[in-house]
Amino acid sequence: MTAQEAFNAASKGGFNDLEAVLALCRKHGGYCVIGGLAVNTYVRPVFTMDADFVIATDKLPVIRADLVAAGFALHDEEWSLNAQMPGSELRIQFTKDARYQPFPAAAVPAKVLGCDALVASLRDLVTGKILAWSDPKRRLSKRKKDETDLIRLAEDYPDVRPQLPDELRRQLPGV
Repeated sequence: MTAQEAFNAASKGGFNDLEAVLALCRKHGGYCVIGGLAVNTYVRPVFTMDADFVIATDKLPVIRADLVAAGFALHDEEWSLNAQMPGSELRIQFTKDARYQPFPAAAVPAKVLGCDALVASLRDLVTGKILAWSDPKRRLSKRKKDETDLIRLAEDYPDVRPQLPDELRRQLPGV
């Protein structure tokens, strides 16, 4: 069984959903993958049921229409447009946070679960994870996952350590 087949089975079709969303993003441009799936392209992967994206603000209405046409159920939040295919476990989120809008300009090609995609640059990914980790409105469990992602990145890429807040940097060996 391939990684894609395993993910598809565990997520009840999530790999197919990811492929469909990536195709829409490539069609419209100005996007990148952020969050756990992007972290997984830089360091040893961990399982996640979320696919987080940044897309140019002016493309969000077109993406919304394409997602609906493809059969995705949509739910708007203050901070994101959420999409999920009925029956699938994969949660897709397009951030509306303006602080992430510069990320697609520096995105890099990578394989996301074997799919060609653009992911946030390492610097932008760390910046985004710090924004998420430091948000007091986020659930503690999500903030702890962000903290773990930041530590994983800093262990494999010591050059990002200066970006980290002191609280996180102190947890790293040799600092």
